[in-house]
Amino acid sequence: MKTFLKSTGLAVLIMGGAVQAEELRLSHQWSTSDVRHEVAQILADEVAAANVDLEIRIFPSKSLFKPREQYRPLSRGQLDMTVFPLSYAGGQQPSFNLTLMPGLVKNHDHAARLSQSPFMEALEARMAEDDVMVLVHGYLAGGFVGKDSCITNPADVIGLQTRAAGKSFEQMLVGAGASITSMASSEIYSAMQTGVLDAANTSSASFVSYRIFEQVACYTPAADIALWFLYQPVLMNKSTFEGLTEAQQAALLEAAEIAEAYYLEQAKLQDAESVDIFREAGVEIAEMSAEDFQAWQALAQETSYAAFVADVPGGQELLDMALAVE
Repeated sequence: MKTFLKSTGLAVLIMGGAVQAEELRLSHQWSTSDVRHEVAQILADEVAAANVDLEIRIFPSKSLFKPREQYRPLSRGQLDMTVFPLSYAGGQQPSFNLTLMPGLVKNHDHAARLSQSPFMEALEARMAEDDVMVLVHGYLAGGFVGKDSCITNPADVIGLQTRAAGKSFEQMLVGAGASITSMASSEIYSAMQTGVLDAANTSSASFVSYRIFEQVACYTPAADIALWFLYQPVLMNKSTFEGLTEAQQAALLEAAEIAEAYYLEQAKLQDAESVDIFREAGVEIAEMSAEDFQAWQALAQETSYAAFVADVPGGQELLDMALAVE
């Protein structure tokens, strides 16, 4: 006979009266072929190998909670862990909107430094207020596509009908003179095909998985310099973590180090592979220069950054902390 007892977000497996292992439930929205699932699987495999009576059960493909509805159950202890774009929780904690902000992150190595900075410590303090902690840091990057022309600087989007990933990017692109059509990244292909869109901005993974290379003339990928980065960490309920034994906590933290190194390596690889795929499809590859990046960032200061500071108490201090990371 097998039963599960649920307490403070932690499941305890009881078989024949003997406690076998504690089970953590990890939820995410992606398929099992996605890098974010692979990161979760590394955690599960490493913890299992540590033999500390702890198991991580993964619920992929939004099978447990809807994509944007995972932070609240996590904070309430109804969910133990999630791989989650933190900006999705911007409604609960407006400061989290800084984790999807144009020009805040230059490249993956810069993103890794941000994750270890006072800026991230300040965000983690906000998470702790919600009984949430970061287990694995991770950013994924993205770029631009143009149906008929290349997009590297603000002047390139003037008059274009554009799809942007995130409100802050929409604000910046409107400031550059673009018109915005909001849609899911899964709808970009048909919108390009039917002439609804002239340009789009999303992640490298989405550009490839939705075969956008079949509909565009030019791709500006995330390379040494990129404009679009989204923080997508593995989060855990803080009380659940603190309720584990010292050996279980140590195993989780050691697994997290391995998963985080893999996440960074794969994020870089994903961007590089997207370039190869677009090039093989005959799409022109354009690169953003340091001057282009500075022009976008200056525009973001006047639009997205200004709106964030106006809307979020203490927003200027948080923004300054992020911009201070070299």
